[in-house]
Amino acid sequence: MSALHLHCQTLFDGTGLATRQQQTLIVENGLFSYVGPRASAPAPQPGDSVVDAGDHFVMPGLIDVHTHLAFGNAQSEEDIDIWTSDEFRALRGMFFAQHVLAAGVTSMVCPGDSGQLSISVRNAIAAGLFDGPRIAASSRVITNRQSLNDWFPSRVGAPEYFTARLVTSRSEALAEIRKQAKDGVDLIKIAMDGTHRRPNGEIIAAFTAEETHEMVEEAHRLGCKVATHAYGREAVMYAAKAGVDLVFHAFYMDDACIEALLEAGTILAPTMTFPQNTVDFCQPHDPAISTGYAGYCARTLDVGSAVLKRAKAAGIPFACGSDSGFAVTPYGEWHARELELLVTRLGFTPAEALHAATAVGARCMPRGETLGTLEVGKQADFLLLDGSPLDDIRILQDRSRLKAVYKAGQPVKLERSPYNPKQVSDFNSLKWTDLYTRDRATQLGKWSL
Repeated sequence: MSALHLHCQTLFDGTGLATRQQQTLIVENGLFSYVGPRASAPAPQPGDSVVDAGDHFVMPGLIDVHTHLAFGNAQSEEDIDIWTSDEFRALRGMFFAQHVLAAGVTSMVCPGDSGQLSISVRNAIAAGLFDGPRIAASSRVITNRQSLNDWFPSRVGAPEYFTARLVTSRSEALAEIRKQAKDGVDLIKIAMDGTHRRPNGEIIAAFTAEETHEMVEEAHRLGCKVATHAYGREAVMYAAKAGVDLVFHAFYMDDACIEALLEAGTILAPTMTFPQNTVDFCQPHDPAISTGYAGYCARTLDVGSAVLKRAKAAGIPFACGSDSGFAVTPYGEWHARELELLVTRLGFTPAEALHAATAVGARCMPRGETLGTLEVGKQADFLLLDGSPLDDIRILQDRSRLKAVYKAGQPVKLERSPYNPKQVSDFNSLKWTDLYTRDRATQLGKWSL
C-alpha cells in the first residue's frame, strides 16, 4: 500500500508542550512510520502521496471524553429517555458521530448510553461501514435513588429503555456490571451523586464507600474502565478511594479529595462547557432561567474554578470533555470550548490544554497507548489548522480554520449533513414556557379589557 508523506512547518506532536519545525510525517497502513525532521525523512517511493501542509499547524486529533451519542441534542430528560426507541437513537447516534469527527474529534468517550447504542456505533465504525471517531463505548449509567440519572418519580423508576439502570442492592449493581461487560463496553459509568443535599448544603453521595469500591473492583476485574459523575466532596472521595479511572466535574471537592485523586492516579475531566454554555446562551424564555438552573451553573463554575485550579497545581491530570448531546451543547459544535475554559478559568497554558485534549484523553480510550500523540507506531489521527492554537486557543472553535482532519492517515469529509431538529431531536410535548394569566397577557401587550 502506498504511503502518505506530509511535510509541515510547525508540528505539535503531543509528547510534550513544545512545537517542532520543518517536520515530516509518513503514514503507512494507517500508522506513523516516520515522524521527524524533513531533512532526514525517507524519500517518497513510486505511488506514494506527498502533501505539503505549508504553514498550517499540525497536531493530534482531539479527544472528547464526555459526549453522549444517545441524547440527540436533548432539551430535557424526557427527550433523552421517553420519546425515541433504542433503534432510532442508534441510527441518530451514528449520524451525529460523523458530525463529531468532522469537528476534529478523532476519538471520543461515550459515558452513559442507552442499551448497546455506542457499542453498535463503535463496532460499525471499526468495521468500516461508516465514518466516525474512535469510540470508548458504555451502556446505561448505574444509578441509585440519590443519583443524577434517577430523573423520574419513584413511581416511574427507570424502565429498561432509559439511559440509567437503577440498582437498589449490591447484587443488582454487580449483575449490571457483569451484563455490560458481557455486552462489550469499554467503560462503565456510575452516577455517584445528584441533587440530594444535607441540611448544611453538602451534596450526598448516592453510594457508600464500600459499595463504590465493590463496583469499581468488579468492573476492573472484568477489564472495564470506570467513570463517575461526581459533583460533591463525598462522591469524589469515594470514587478516588475506589480507584476510579475518570472523574467528571468535582466542582465541590476539597483538598483531601485532591490528595486522594493524586494517589489513585485518576484523570479529572471537569466538563465546564455544559454549565458555561448554559450561563452564556440561555434566553429569558428558557426554563433554565426561570428555574434558577443557569444561576446554579454560574455559582458552580465560580466555586469549582478555585478548587480545580488547586487540583491542576497539585499535578492531577486533566482531560477535556464537553458533555455534547444536549440542546445547549449540540454535536460538532462545542467540543473545543473546554480547552478555552481550561485556559481562561483554570490558568492552563494553551499547550497544556492541547496536551489535556490529546495525550491525556487518550488514556481514557481502549488501546489508548496507540492514540493521542504523533509518534512512530501510533494511529495517524491528526489535524491541520490555519493558525496556531498556541497563540489563540479559540482557533479550534473556528470551523473555517480547520483545514483537514485525518483519521488513520485518511482525510475525513468535513461537510456535515443538515437535519431538522423537529424530526430528529425535539420530540417533547412542551408547548408553553410561561403562565398566561390575565395580568401576564396584559404585561405582554397581548390582551386588555
